[in-house]
Parts: sequence; structure tokens; C-alpha cells
Amino acid sequence: MPARRERLLSVPLAVAALSAVLAAAARCGGGDYDPLATAAARAGHAGNPEASIPPMCYASTAGGANGCWTCHTIGIGPNTLADHDLQREYTFSDAARRNPWTNLLEDLSAVAARTSDAEILEYIRQDNYAPLRRALAARPDYPGYVPDLDLEAGLDDEGFARDGSGFRAVRYKPFPGSFWPTNGSAGDVFIRLPAAFRADASGAPSREVYKLNLALLEAAIASPSPLPSRVGDGEAGPAGAPAGREVEPVSELLAGFDLDGDGALEPAVTRVVRLPARYAGAAAGVALRAWIYPRGTELLHSVRYLDPDRPALLSARMKELRYARKVDEPDDWAIARAYEREAQEKEEGQPPFHAGGPEVGLRNAFGWQIQGFIEDEQGRLRLQTAEEHRACMGCHGAVGVAVDHTFSLARKVPGAAGWRHQDLRGMPDVPQAGHAEPEVLTYLRRAGGADDYRGNAEMLARFFPGGALDEAEVRRGAPGGDRDLAYLVAPSRERALLLDKAYRALVRAQRFEAGRDVTLGPATGVLRAVEGESTGLGEAQRVYLDGRAHLAW
Repeated sequence: MPARRERLLSVPLAVAALSAVLAAAARCGGGDYDPLATAAARAGHAGNPEASIPPMCYASTAGGANGCWTCHTIGIGPNTLADHDLQREYTFSDAARRNPWTNLLEDLSAVAARTSDAEILEYIRQDNYAPLRRALAARPDYPGYVPDLDLEAGLDDEGFARDGSGFRAVRYKPFPGSFWPTNGSAGDVFIRLPAAFRADASGAPSREVYKLNLALLEAAIASPSPLPSRVGDGEAGPAGAPAGREVEPVSELLAGFDLDGDGALEPAVTRVVRLPARYAGAAAGVALRAWIYPRGTELLHSVRYLDPDRPALLSARMKELRYARKVDEPDDWAIARAYEREAQEKEEGQPPFHAGGPEVGLRNAFGWQIQGFIEDEQGRLRLQTAEEHRACMGCHGAVGVAVDHTFSLARKVPGAAGWRHQDLRGMPDVPQAGHAEPEVLTYLRRAGGADDYRGNAEMLARFFPGGALDEAEVRRGAPGGDRDLAYLVAPSRERALLLDKAYRALVRAQRFEAGRDVTLGPATGVLRAVEGESTGLGEAQRVYLDGRAHLAW
């Protein structure tokens, strides 16, 4: 492991470390680009202690509109959390009852209209990622993550980074609601396993071993039911569904294990119906656990503007860059204890505590260390402040639907088609695991709109003509239909550019402590303050316990 990434794990939160960052910032005079300056300047600023409560939790549930079910549900496997009661009740502390995400209450339509299409297109097509890499590489005093994926070098036909970094692209179905492109942003994800997972038993680099280990991890994370270690064990899959998980062609000879359960070891199989006890190659000493990533796993996620002229909508400019590393792998007992501790702290009204700080990232109770970068007022990526980092920890902390506190790999397109750069075209709107109906259709039915706030006027006009959901039109994107997921959740060119322009206004204001979401019109579905305890969903009999990250491909 490179020394700088070792330091990411070992640097303590101490005054000395922060002083070094402050001193370095002071050395950068004038208009020099210093990605660390804002976080250093805000050091010691308490901010919002409840910033981990996401904006969606302040959505109005009037009329039984329920977008809460997507996150708050019954956990599976090591995730022992059952937080579906959050659909019924607001369990906020007194400090959290007033909605801090006031940017949601701003109608930015007029501001957006004052920016020309040509101006915003020029802006979003500028690269702010490569300058961040160069700036951080020149800072030997910085102990955090230095982006080491060379996006300019590109990806090969199997989704591997051509720069030799070990990162690989993951093509996945976006989480429903606010994460659809129609609601403001596009994104992509890359994964990297530690060096041992990329080498054969002798320690020599091996792409075939790496592909095998990634396939084993895919089967362990993305399978809706735990795969057995021998044929006949485990839970049955959905009725009529093929057994196991489709993967890209991998070698059972390298695995030394009959992955597809046909009684023979073959050089290329494309389905895993049972899992070995351990990974392969130089990682043969690492236990393979259902729904748990191995220690050292890294995830890199960019959040981008919408470029309507690019097929996958991904702009060159990033709104945010998010990095997560599994620095510890607690056992099942420790995971269960962490959930108990989190519930106890919440019962006592204590705000969440996360070890770490901006210069090294924040760590949750389940072994993940997370660090993020966001645009400064000039559109350059900068290190997030402590408060801005806390906003990342809600979805990657204790949430019932998460699979080891992540979302993307559990929702990966199966097999080789899922190892490529993100692209919604050709992707069907499959149901969630255990559901019979397509996921987008289910969400629109339950939420009453295309986002938690029911403020996406374009989607309401397209799929709720006259106020009633046009289910036949939505089903066109499902398996067997004549359209795809991109047809359902991509915005029009006009909306994409308006959303880009509105977000640019937030960037200029640099008030991310008030939120990162934008609205194009009066935000009628957002609560300014939470009164009382009940959401009204229980009384309306609109509580659902079947939300899953996993999909029925």
C-alpha cells in the first residue's frame, strides 16, 4: 500500500495534524489553488451536530406520500437494524426539529434563467478533477486520500483503469428517488480491492485472479439471498429466478472450488451458486463473508453535473468526489453491538459521533472511513469541512436498507455488463428483490412523485397526467418494454441545464451547510420544522417493510 494511504489510516485527530494543515494553507498566498484551505479555516467550527440527517427526512408525507420506505426497512444479514418505525415517527432530537437544509426552500428558477446555456455548458465541460490530483500530489504534509485514478487515461473494454491503479468501473442501477439524474446529478463508481486480491498465489499480479475475486465479492454482496457453501444449503431465491448470481466468466480452476455446483471444475463459468470459504490467489487467507466487504476495499464515487449532450449525462466537471475505504472489518458480534450502541445513543438524544476529521476523513462504527471533496466558489474541488463530512455519514451509517453501509455494488448490473462505466441506457427497470413490480413504478406509486418532495414538475407531467399515475407508460422501461431506465429517469435537455445553473448558484454562495439539493419552483413538499411525532403514514396504512437495495435481475 502506498505510504500516503497508510497515513490515512494512522494519522490521529490531534492538534499537531491540524496545525500542519493550517500552516500549509498559510503558505499558499494570493489566489493559489489550495484544496485544503476551506476545511482548515473552518476547523473548530461546531456547525450542525445533526448534519447526518439527510434532507429527504424533512419531506412532507401529506396524503400518505412515502419515500421513506426506500431507506428505512428491515436489515438483512449482518445488518440487524430494523428502522422501519422511522416511516411512522419523527425521532429527531430537539436540535434537529428545525430543518437546517434551507437551500431546499429557495426557488432558484429565476437565478438559473439568468445564466445562458452556452455559459453553463462551457462551465460543466471543464475538468476540475485533474487539477485536484495535481494540487494534492504536491502537498507531502497532507495525510488524506490523494485521488490516484487517472480518468484521462480511461478504461479498457473490461472496465479496468488503464493507469494500472487497480480501480474498476461499476455499472449500477441508481438508488430510487433523489439519486435519479432527473433530480439533479449524474454519478459513477469505481472499486479497488487490496493488492493481495489482484495477485496469484505466488504474489505475481494476475488480472484473472482479480476478476475471480471481484466476481466472488459481487456474488457475496449483490445476491439477494446468502449463497451456500455447498449445493442444497441456504435460502431459495425468488420463484422462477435462476439460482445464484450471474458473473463475468471466471475460472473455477483458480478458485479450486465448484462455483456453479455442477460437480466439475471448469476454466470459465458465468454463474455462482455457492461460495468458497475464502478468496483466491494471494488473498486465500481472507474469509469470504456474505454482504460484507473485505478490509482494504476502496470505493471512489463522483457526483457530476448533467451534460445533456453526453450519452451517459456525465459532465467533465465534478460537483463532488467521495472516497471510502474499509479500514476495519468487524465481526458479526461487533457489528450487532455497534447497532445497539447507535440505538442507545439515539434513545438518549445524543448526536452521532464519528471519529476523524476532514484531513483524514470520518469513520463510522462499521469500519468505513469516508472523505469528500466539493466545489469551491470558483468551481475547483476542495476538501469538505467537518460539518460537510458529517452530511455524508447519515446514509453510510446505520440505515436498514444498506448492504455493509454501501449501495452501488449491491445494485450492480450482473456479470460482465456491470463492469463498465456508468450508463443507464439499455438498463431495465427491474424490481427490488422480493417485489413483483418494477422499482421505478413502485417508487412513483408510494412517493406520489419522482422525488421525496414531489417537486419534479417534469416527471409529474410525464407520468402523472391529470394527477393520476400512468402505469402503462412507466412499464415501458421495465423488462419486456420498449424503453429503458434512461427513458424513465433522465431529464429533458432544458431541465438538465436549469438544474446545472441552479446548482452553480449554490456553488457561488458556498452555503453547503444549508444543503446541496436544488429545486426549480416553490418547494411545497418540504417541512420547515417538524411538529409532533407522527408522520401520518401509520394512520394512512402506508408503511412498507419490503425496501431492499438488492434487485431481482
